[in-house]
Amino acid sequence: MTISLQLLFKEINQVKDKHDLRSQLVPKIGEYFAAKRAGIFFFEQLLADRNLQKVLKVALSVKHNPVARYLAERHTPVHEGLVTSPKAWAIICPRPDHWHVMAGPIIDRGQLVGAVGCTREKSMPAFDTQNLADLSAICLHLSVTTATMRFAQSATLKEPQHQPFRTNRLTPRELQIAELVARGRTNAEIGNELWITENSVKQALKRMFRKLSVASRAEMVGQLSATRHDSPEANLASFNLVLNSQQ
Repeated sequence: MTISLQLLFKEINQVKDKHDLRSQLVPKIGEYFAAKRAGIFFFEQLLADRNLQKVLKVALSVKHNPVARYLAERHTPVHEGLVTSPKAWAIICPRPDHWHVMAGPIIDRGQLVGAVGCTREKSMPAFDTQNLADLSAICLHLSVTTATMRFAQSATLKEPQHQPFRTNRLTPRELQIAELVARGRTNAEIGNELWITENSVKQALKRMFRKLSVASRAEMVGQLSATRHDSPEANLASFNLVLNSQQ
């Protein structure tokens, strides 16, 4: 452990978004636990990626994965040695770099919204009770930071800087995306604010274009802006999209 637990707490409290969590924090968590692999995952984002559906049905299945089941039921860190035998785990997860697995919960308003995971190879020592205690402390800080970020993003989306779009042709999530498009956000920025992948944003926009029979972001915003009764904010949003449209 070349990095201290207190330094990790400080790093967690300084991150601004999920990109920082992955790019800056994950490597340090992996270093702290001497892990072969480490990651921070948010279920909403994972489940929105169709390419991961088959994997997730097994990896996150509480029926097939005892580690996932323990995490979902108890909201506390766990390693494979607590819930199954080495022989059974090798059948459940045959990957050589996942011989030892430890996972901890990320909680927001009482709900399990994500997880922190670390893995080690067979030649490496198994995770122990001290690792679980340290991961519990890390997850506490991560949960507070995540809840704060999600609340801030939700508040930003709800602040009516202009009249909201209204149409029965789009879902509430699609309307959220449309609002962010009108504010000039890129697909990557929209993904960060809504906790979904950039590819999910692209696919959602394609569906929205088909529903509205439009061919561009500017045309979509222009059509939806008509529901705002030609407000100055709507006209400005449409004008900005014409100038800065990004497909």
